[in-house]
Amino acid sequence: MSGQTPSQTVGPFFGFALLREGHEVLVSDATAGERIVIEGRVFDGDGAPLNDALIEIWQANAAGRYDHPDDRQEKPLDAAFHGFGRCPTDDSGRFHFRTIRPGPVPGPGNTLQAPHINVTVLARGMLKQLVTRIYFEGEPSNADDPILGLVGEPERRKTLIAKRGNGKNGTYTFDIRLQGPGETVFFDV
Repeated sequence: MSGQTPSQTVGPFFGFALLREGHEVLVSDATAGERIVIEGRVFDGDGAPLNDALIEIWQANAAGRYDHPDDRQEKPLDAAFHGFGRCPTDDSGRFHFRTIRPGPVPGPGNTLQAPHINVTVLARGMLKQLVTRIYFEGEPSNADDPILGLVGEPERRKTLIAKRGNGKNGTYTFDIRLQGPGETVFFDV
């Protein structure tokens, strides 16, 4: 028998690994910076909520430095902030993180990137994770961000901007649409 190996998908469900209570909370009383909450939902290509997705975030601290040995900036590290979080979606496709608003980080060509949070999405039927970013509504430096600037269409760029939450101080809403109308911009990394 010869021929190509048929493609495979993850499933029929996505099983979580390494989930621990509290991974969605990145801050403690000792963490420096402005406290924020990121909340949202994950939707599939038909607009139905995904109740078994896993969202991971990775971000710089309030000063704009990552807790990683390769980040050698002369900005302070925050011993009370490590910048990584993980949250499964609930039955309604909802996720949330309690974190801090990150500072700007270096970008390509000695530019500064606007404050942002890196996001990875894992879900059933996906052989490879999806990678996107969360930028913040009303942030003046969004206009000059070199990565956000790569997204040419203004309507597509809007899919990367978290909206200020419905009157809740420090809350941002960021929905993730895997396909279809309003699909979130994902980066090939």
